[in-house]
Amino acid sequence: MNWSQELVDSSLWLLKAFTLTTAIAGAALYVLAKSTVWGRQFWRLSGGYFSIRRNPRALLTLLAILLITLFGVRMSVLFSQWYNQMYASLQKLDEQLFWVSMWSFAGLASVHVVRALTSYYLNQSFVIHWRQWLNETLLSRWVDKQAYFKSQYLETPADNPDQRLQQDVTSFAALSLSLSMGVIDALVSTIEFTIILWGLSGVLELFGLEIPRGMVFVVYLYVIVATVFAFKIGKPLIRLNFLNEQLNADYRYALVRLREYGESVAFYRGEAVEGGKLRARFSGIIGNAWAIVFRSLKFQGFNFVVSQTAAVFPFIIQAQRFFSKEITLGDMVQTAQAFGQLQDNLSFFRQAYDDFAGYRAVLDRLTGFVDAIEAADTLPAPTLEDGGRTLGVENLSIRTPQARPLLQDASFTVEPGAPLLIRGRSGSGKTTLLRAIAGLWPYCEGRIRRPDGERLFLSQKPYLPLGTLREALCYPHPAIDDARAAQVLADVQLGHLSGRLDEAGDWSRILSLGEQQRLAFGRLLLAAPRAAFLDEATSAMDEALEHAMYTLVRERLPELVLVSVGHRSTLERHHPQKLELTGEGRWRFA
Repeated sequence: MNWSQELVDSSLWLLKAFTLTTAIAGAALYVLAKSTVWGRQFWRLSGGYFSIRRNPRALLTLLAILLITLFGVRMSVLFSQWYNQMYASLQKLDEQLFWVSMWSFAGLASVHVVRALTSYYLNQSFVIHWRQWLNETLLSRWVDKQAYFKSQYLETPADNPDQRLQQDVTSFAALSLSLSMGVIDALVSTIEFTIILWGLSGVLELFGLEIPRGMVFVVYLYVIVATVFAFKIGKPLIRLNFLNEQLNADYRYALVRLREYGESVAFYRGEAVEGGKLRARFSGIIGNAWAIVFRSLKFQGFNFVVSQTAAVFPFIIQAQRFFSKEITLGDMVQTAQAFGQLQDNLSFFRQAYDDFAGYRAVLDRLTGFVDAIEAADTLPAPTLEDGGRTLGVENLSIRTPQARPLLQDASFTVEPGAPLLIRGRSGSGKTTLLRAIAGLWPYCEGRIRRPDGERLFLSQKPYLPLGTLREALCYPHPAIDDARAAQVLADVQLGHLSGRLDEAGDWSRILSLGEQQRLAFGRLLLAAPRAAFLDEATSAMDEALEHAMYTLVRERLPELVLVSVGHRSTLERHHPQKLELTGEGRWRFA
């Protein structure tokens, strides 16, 4: 074999194959994106990443991966030729040709190692950058317009969005690249090894018929029939893989929820109930896992039978020609290798069916997540206007998702320094009214004019982020210096915590609910907003602390537009205006 000529031929082949494959792949991607569900889902998720104007680096890296994948195909062909040469030298007892073959192998192996390592780096680098982009794109859409909150009001919200952002994004990027390059590798290799097998095949006698180059036709027929049966056996795996992701995510969420509400469960001694629910969720996972196992046994068992039969088939077909000395040992070994390679390439879709099933499940979950984000963004909302110094509500009507009226045509105004107290029986819609003012409740109509500048909402159970006490006090604003932080803590009667400002921990567990509520009042003092909305923000405090907190706010922030929700009669002294929700949409303002 003339290796210098092979180098020239391989370079020309690589250039032609790269040009042709790039054109065909681009056209195929366009057709798939327009005419198939998979293609439209893929383009919807990642079309922006492959825009030549926005991200030329991604396309250049992808082309480099394609080039090195085609180079791998060519290396397989060269190894096939090397096997023919090496075994022929053994049959001829040609020692010189044998050692030439060994040196040739050293060169081929060195190039193969470099190619494999380069391919690994390019693939991993591409997947990491793609994953970063996709995570940032979906995370921004989920967070920026409050879809993380609003999506809970959808008729069919996306389950476990945390898993879809973390696990499914990773799987999508990795599987998209591996499967697409696998398809290209399989198709190009199929062409190359079909040519090799065509040259090595002789006349095949079958049922009295002589079929020229019959082995080529046999391997194609063999694989096509096997693939059709494999698809029928493996089709249920798509649904089973989807359920596997969903059931595991549900179980993980239930475990996290138990940890979050551990104290309440312990007080109720609800271990038996919680344990039963967790075991029931886990039983669903195990049942689905067994279904995957039994279906995979059928699918993989069929694949093993097909693959093992194919291992000896070319030797049986070529045996007569070898023993009659029509072909050499090298020809026979290369025939077996080419037949095996061609069979593997043609069987790619059959053997990778598990991956395609998992990929379809990932596509469905991610596009379902995007659907939920878009649906949350289109939920109806009242007309919100920001401007002026007062809070004005005009003809506001609020209802439940089941269309039960909570408030009908309400209109009122809250001036700076004249706080409003919203009262009513439980379930009358007090908290929902605050959500509507914040623009978070979709089932309402009307007009809401809010003061310019920052607005702060204090809930009954304040959110304390993981991190230091200083960060929890200032959330969501930048941290402040020790002196100011210590002063604010002292103002809200948490001065004993001033020495722990930089202590990191889960402060929602460290502090009592009453201390958390006082910490939230500290945030209010630091933020000094134009308007504040307090939802049962003093429910865990005694009356003396409640009075102290409201007095502090009115002294420090005299121009604050303040709206409170609460049941206690002691709140009335701090709120000259009252809105009473009396049920069925009725209300009274005084």
